Amino acid sequence: MSTFSGLNTVTTALWAQRRALDVTGQNIANVNTEGYSRQRVDLQAIGGSAVPAFYSTSPGIGAGVSADDVQRIRDAFLEGRGHTEHANSARLLVEADALEQVQTAFREPGNTGIQSLLADMWSGWEDVANEPDTDAGRAQVIQRMETLVGGIHFSNASLEAQWTQTRENLEVLVEDVNEAAGTIAELNKAIRGATQAGLPANDLADRRDVLVMKLADQVGATVRPGQYGSVDVVVGGMSLVSGSSASRLAVAGPTDPDLITASDRPRLVTSAGGHPVAAGGTAGGQLSALVTIIPGYRAQLDGVAASLASALNAGQAAGFDRLGWAGIAILGPPGAVTAATITMLFTDPALIAASGIGGAPNLDNSNADAIGKLRSDPLGVDAGYRTMIVELGVQAAVTIRNQDVQAVITTQVDAARESVAGVNIDEEMTNMLSFQHAYSAASRMVTAIDETLDQLINRTGLVGR
Repeated sequence: MSTFSGLNTVTTALWAQRRALDVTGQNIANVNTEGYSRQRVDLQAIGGSAVPAFYSTSPGIGAGVSADDVQRIRDAFLEGRGHTEHANSARLLVEADALEQVQTAFREPGNTGIQSLLADMWSGWEDVANEPDTDAGRAQVIQRMETLVGGIHFSNASLEAQWTQTRENLEVLVEDVNEAAGTIAELNKAIRGATQAGLPANDLADRRDVLVMKLADQVGATVRPGQYGSVDVVVGGMSLVSGSSASRLAVAGPTDPDLITASDRPRLVTSAGGHPVAAGGTAGGQLSALVTIIPGYRAQLDGVAASLASALNAGQAAGFDRLGWAGIAILGPPGAVTAATITMLFTDPALIAASGIGGAPNLDNSNADAIGKLRSDPLGVDAGYRTMIVELGVQAAVTIRNQDVQAVITTQVDAARESVAGVNIDEEMTNMLSFQHAYSAASRMVTAIDETLDQLINRTGLVGR
């Protein structure tokens, strides 16, 4: 083996260690860059030729080191787990927030809540029973009923506003998802071209992974590896990104909560063909709020309004007003009563049916007393409302607890991902020193070979002259 071949071997060592130092510097420079994955130079020994040439054989000594590839450190399993856990965390966070807003709409517990307004209204009927011969108690109970009706309207309007805002937020999110999907498709195209040309594409892959994690948060996206470094993004079994092409999503279904039916509900579909997409993440939580959470409690509030109207109208019908006439309905409209439509049908104190005996004038208070006692009915409006509020509180507490547990799991998975892909300054400093000493040793090897060649070329044969 020629002595000059040693220079070539050392030259590869110098180049390899220098490139390793460059990559280490890149890692240190991006220690705080979001989505950056640490990189490592793939050092491989260049072996000697195993096939002998004419009249010569290889001594078996290698030809140095190769540092052509720079590997991006990433764990595919942890990445997939991260997508799943981020999607679950985002969905639970949205659902917990939706339930907290529903609780705010009912204002319980508090002096302005429907429960407090119901208690004031029943107390008003008891005041009428105590003073059936004056209009003061009758006027007061009408005023308290108007306040109660206003409170029911306010809660219903708050739920409607929450539903409308949630749907608008979903439409904005879908537009953001479509933009991110288009960008991922473009990055796939660039990465494929770079990979086929033998060029590095690590930075492009990092940008793509950040967008994929964003889609996992937004719609529960997962990935499948493709050819030449590209990936396919899948949402609910539907391909959102396939290679360099991206599909678009859209929000379908009614834009008014009153128009929701069993067959027509807010949903996520593909823009082309309108195929339903089972989204997770933030979109999944928003759809749950639009389809289940908010409509469910609006329906229960409608039941409270209908029960209230039925109970008071039946109580009125069982008694007689101050003029001795049979009591008329006090809450309407006639027919189906909902939280949005419930209203007072009269405001004349004389029409309050406080008496249980017909004929005028009379001071009987038995009917007002019976209506006031409806607050204790185990199947009455108060009991039904309390059951709904307890159910809401339990559901919110369970969802918040699940969200807290999921947040811990997500944090642990992110820490595991970061331990693999993140930059550790101490490790990089150790690598830097290792590559620096290797470079110095290779430089010293050049000096040794140079001195050897100088001895061979310039001094051989001078002995004895």
